[in-house]
Amino acid sequence: MDVEVSDTATFLAGVHPYDSLLPDELTKVASAFREVECEAGAPIYTLGERLDGLYVVAEGRVDVRDRNGALVSILGPRNSFGERGLLRDGTAATTAMAQSETRLLLLPAEEFRRLVAARPAFARFFDRSRPSETRTPDLATTRIADLMTPHPITCTPSTTVAEAAGLMRDKQVSCLLVLQDSRLVGIVTNRDLVKRALAEGLPTDAPITEAMSPEPITLAPGALGSDVLHAMLERRIGHLPVVEGKRVIGVVTQTDLTRHQAVSSAHLVREIADAENSQALASVVSRIPDLLAQLVGAGNPHWVATRLITDIADAATRRLLRLAEEELGPPPVPYLWLACGSQGRQEQTGVSDQDNCLFLSEDARPEHDGYFEALAKFVSDGLDACGYYYCPGEMMATTTRWRQPVQVWRDYFAGWIRKPDPMAQMLASVMFDLRPIGGEESLFRDVMSETLALAASNSIFVAHMVANALSHAPPLGLLRGFATIRSGEHKDTLDLKLNGVVPVVDLGRIYAIQGQVEAANTRQRLEAAQKAGIVSASGGRDLIAAYDLIAETRLRHQVARVRAGEKPDNFMSPAALSDFERSHLRDAFVVVKTMQSAIAHGRAAVL
Repeated sequence: MDVEVSDTATFLAGVHPYDSLLPDELTKVASAFREVECEAGAPIYTLGERLDGLYVVAEGRVDVRDRNGALVSILGPRNSFGERGLLRDGTAATTAMAQSETRLLLLPAEEFRRLVAARPAFARFFDRSRPSETRTPDLATTRIADLMTPHPITCTPSTTVAEAAGLMRDKQVSCLLVLQDSRLVGIVTNRDLVKRALAEGLPTDAPITEAMSPEPITLAPGALGSDVLHAMLERRIGHLPVVEGKRVIGVVTQTDLTRHQAVSSAHLVREIADAENSQALASVVSRIPDLLAQLVGAGNPHWVATRLITDIADAATRRLLRLAEEELGPPPVPYLWLACGSQGRQEQTGVSDQDNCLFLSEDARPEHDGYFEALAKFVSDGLDACGYYYCPGEMMATTTRWRQPVQVWRDYFAGWIRKPDPMAQMLASVMFDLRPIGGEESLFRDVMSETLALAASNSIFVAHMVANALSHAPPLGLLRGFATIRSGEHKDTLDLKLNGVVPVVDLGRIYAIQGQVEAANTRQRLEAAQKAGIVSASGGRDLIAAYDLIAETRLRHQVARVRAGEKPDNFMSPAALSDFERSHLRDAFVVVKTMQSAIAHGRAAVL
């Protein structure tokens, strides 16, 4: 194979929809492309001009403008353009110009049309038309269970490269999941076959384990389409297995996603992935209030909006970890950065502090702490620069106590459960919301399930956690009014965080302990508690509805401040609500109070 064609094929194997092609066809398509070099400011085509073909950005940036000269897109590597005009009448529907020195790959118009006609994946990807009589759900709010391909094609680790390629050809799929005793151990894609088998000259009888990507990232069926898109953009992958518990139930590919749009949050994640320093990250994260306003204004439920907002923090954290490693060098032992608090629960809003910690490999030695102290400082300082201010209680990886080997963390949890004094209760409340963000996720494997089992079996610990949760009371006053803050800067307002969502968050955490539910997200905990019978069906429905109302009132308040040019906060005056809204909000607080009373008496509420 020609070296230039091989390089093009390797590049295209990571670009959708070319990743759906089998190696032989990918090589054929790659040979049809030709390179186009453009200087900064050079036009690529102008409106109405006959198009030579479809363009793919290999390096550089491209501006696309409409007929009025308005900028409609800024494209980077792996982005395609020109398809709209090619599918219409062959002439450019926009004007494209190189923003910087740019290298493009050009697929001739005839070959493009052949692929669209012959390959459904190409037709689905490039046909942006939408039927006028139906409305396609937004990717960002669609659950993966509704997007995935169920019953994925699988193979075993002993399958040979040739057998795997034949299976993919026969089943017309672009990936195989590698299972060992029903456990997912790897994934092999067309890109893997090109890069690791074909390009490296791997023998056809070699086991597929030599070509596969081991321990692939997975998502649960309840995750959002945006979770898939963000993971694909950040990690440059095109396939994600869907796992329920430890059972593989499906796979999501870019083909499933590309007709949908999650433009705003995905664009920020992409910019974060390319940021070169904390200042660039801060510039991206500063647009979160506008994103929040857009999400809430579009009618997205609170649990979708906060999930997308949290995705930005996750991406920023992972980018800072990579930048830290570039500056400090590779870590001396494996580590895992975890978030707790609202980031851990995927419930961040327009104002958030940072709560995080580090799990270190058991191979960590005292002399390694200097590296991890520097890494923690780099990341925490970067997050603070982005607006995720330092935790007032120093619940951060910069504190030595929260930067320890895994066994020390196991001992922490065991100690808090065994002796639940007030400090232990507070610490456990925070640390039960842990969620891995970046690093070696196997370090967290089984820690939470073991801790939940230990906690659920200790009735004294659970009782103390209940008592701690009841310290956060809904703001109910006499005569069907609200108990507002009595003095200070926020006098006559409701704290929609501390007295609004936190009481429900505390309830969800206790339900998670009682039912050994590993989910950190509050709404998922409430749903799991209802499903498991930890709360009654009616009590669960009402509590979820109350939580939704309180959380969405909080977000609408923050958005109102954003639109007024003010910083979002959690302090809302009841006077800002109509009588109808005040009545319903108070009813929601009553539901929360009733559920608190029920758990205080050790029973499931029946409302």
